[in-house]
Amino acid sequence: MLRPLKTYQLIVDVAIALVFLSLALPFEISSMRASGAPLPGGALSLVVGGIVVVLFAAALAVRRLSPALALGVAWAAAIVQMGSGGAPGFVDFAVFAVLYAAAAYGSDRVFWLGLASALGGALVATVYLYAGPGSGGFSWETISVAIAVYIAATFALMLSWTAGALVRTAIRARENRLAQQRAEADAIAEQERVRIARDMHDVVAHSLAVVIAQADGARYAAKADPDAATAALGTISTTARSALADVRLLLTQLRHSQADGPQPTLADLEELYAQVRAAGLELRVDVDPAPVAAPPAALQLAVYRILQEALTNALRHGTGPVDVRLSWHPDRVDLAVRNPLAATVPADAPPGGRHGLIGMRERAQLVGGSLEAGEEAGAFVVRARLPIGGAT
Repeated sequence: MLRPLKTYQLIVDVAIALVFLSLALPFEISSMRASGAPLPGGALSLVVGGIVVVLFAAALAVRRLSPALALGVAWAAAIVQMGSGGAPGFVDFAVFAVLYAAAAYGSDRVFWLGLASALGGALVATVYLYAGPGSGGFSWETISVAIAVYIAATFALMLSWTAGALVRTAIRARENRLAQQRAEADAIAEQERVRIARDMHDVVAHSLAVVIAQADGARYAAKADPDAATAALGTISTTARSALADVRLLLTQLRHSQADGPQPTLADLEELYAQVRAAGLELRVDVDPAPVAAPPAALQLAVYRILQEALTNALRHGTGPVDVRLSWHPDRVDLAVRNPLAATVPADAPPGGRHGLIGMRERAQLVGGSLEAGEEAGAFVVRARLPIGGAT
């Protein structure tokens, strides 16, 4: 299997292989001539030496492109070298680069094949040197030297493989770190999209509910009470302009992440109540006990948005009277909105019909609180408990 490499990496690898070929070929030819290999004629020795050098150079050229292929070609070159009776020389240094590449860039299977090649190659080289052609075989005098040679060869080959394994670990760690960073960036982007969608829903849904209620009222009152129709149109105009300003702020936030979106506070609740009452919904508000000090800005935003969504649902599904109760305790705020005429959302309703309830729960969870919504004795009730001073 071929690994994706950049053009300059391929050029560098091929250049290194060509330089190695030009340097190793004279060494190998001299070695084949001086080895006394049992081959008929000096020309054949030169041909075999050239093949060995070319094979090792090819292994160097593809060591990063295909570590498995490089490992196989290196073994083929070693077998040809030993089969021709050639002695180890300069050309065998290519093995170290191939083992390094197999450990650093190869697949899991090639990684372990590289380890086996390092251990097995040291053993094969030792046996070839002390039991191969013209060596005279093992003896009690040479066995201790052979063991020392095997240990040295194993150390040298394993050093190359271990260096590649360390590079492999560093590469994997970098890839994992980049993958984690991408995942974190995706999660942050998703949270930002959810937050913006929640703000858009809260602003647009509430404003449109008020506009629709006023438009319906103006249509029915146009003939009987022109003044009421005019007042309704004025409310529509005010509500639409306010919604347009909020939408523009949200769009600015989309274009420039450092910009602040609309952040209503408790001071804006009276305007919210006025919009709902102007839309024709009877509203009774009870605040007991009242807040002693200014609550955190995040908590004020959560209270405002939950009330906004609950009152928007009341505008859609009933005509009131709607009871709103706020209780500001030292450690928490309890919020309840009761609409006796509200209709619950069916269980099989399309996903878009449940965005309001999901948004209210998210608002409560963002400040460490909880929210429940459902039918209670023929009414639809929203209850929220939000801690003061941070998440619990």
